[in-house]
Amino acid sequence: MKKSLIILLVVAGAILLIVMSLSGRYNKLVTLEESVTAAWSQVENVYQRRADLIPNLVNTVKGYADFEQSTLTQVIEARSKATSVTIDPTNLNEASMQQFQQAQEGLGSALSRLMVVVERYPDLKANQNFMDLQAQLEGTENRITVERRAFNETAQAYNTHLRTFPNNIIAGLFGFDKKAYFQAESGAEKAPEVQF
Repeated sequence: MKKSLIILLVVAGAILLIVMSLSGRYNKLVTLEESVTAAWSQVENVYQRRADLIPNLVNTVKGYADFEQSTLTQVIEARSKATSVTIDPTNLNEASMQQFQQAQEGLGSALSRLMVVVERYPDLKANQNFMDLQAQLEGTENRITVERRAFNETAQAYNTHLRTFPNNIIAGLFGFDKKAYFQAESGAEKAPEVQF
């Protein structure tokens, strides 16, 4: 009787330790996944800030100069496309991340073209409203870079934890998936050519 009680207590204790270990690892995965979701929300926040500034910039430029309408139209269309592409934070896979990045790169490219065209209008460049909006956009682009880096670091911590043993087994059992990273634009490895 005593022997069977001891065996039962040992088995119950072992099961309890296993359950506690599994629940701790599961909870850590949940915590890290929530960190990735929060970091992603911050990335979307700064991209939204940029999208919100663009109509003000376009209206300032449109109202101030006899401007090239096609450039303004391209910026407006790129903004519309960029704001229509969203990602569910629970589905941060390579394909959805690439689609999001392409839309944002298109908007960045349209904004760059707008700034090049603005160079032809010295009066516009001196306009205080335009200068303020341009400074806010530059600050926002810096924020985007910072938040993308923070997101990649958070995703890396999650992915590393997810792929280590025995977490990979628990992750597989409960459906935790690897999160995608932001990657450099294609051609970013080449330095731009500057000509005078």
